[in-house]
Amino acid sequence: MSLSTRVIAALGAVVVIGAATVGTSVAVASGRDEPVSHRATLTVGRSSMEVEPFCFNDGKPLTEDQQSECQDKASKALDEGKLPKSDVVASDRIGVGVTPGVADRGWWANTNGGGQASGGRFILAPAAKGSTYSGSVAASRALNASGKTLITVVESDPKQPDAIYGVWYFELDTQNA
Repeated sequence: MSLSTRVIAALGAVVVIGAATVGTSVAVASGRDEPVSHRATLTVGRSSMEVEPFCFNDGKPLTEDQQSECQDKASKALDEGKLPKSDVVASDRIGVGVTPGVADRGWWANTNGGGQASGGRFILAPAAKGSTYSGSVAASRALNASGKTLITVVESDPKQPDAIYGVWYFELDTQNA
């Protein structure tokens, strides 16, 4: 039995309409007028969490003062244990994703872990446009020795790296396997 072109086109239309309905329904259910366009997701093993930016200026670049204030606020939140947090073991795989709106502008992500050769930083996602996921890496490569690893995700056009539009932070809390 073969499907006619009309049936295939009709099924395609249903899928497109269904996807738009789901996106709008999520926006309405969360009290928003439109789908959220600035979110980052941390994946650790088989679990994930999605958060809104820690620092954001309604789509405009953060000023130098706002960037400095953001770093101070993040440092305080880290000290107080108020950043989004996930337990991790060295054998887990970790990755970071962003919404298409962020990917369209550009973004990068790193940790404050990694070896001395990398300056104590591990790059999860190099500055790029279009890609919504960093890919997954072995957590053991990205963790720092303190047991608390900070992941920083930054929305920034690779051609204008000083123009930062949004910043997200996650904390990885290393557990013994």
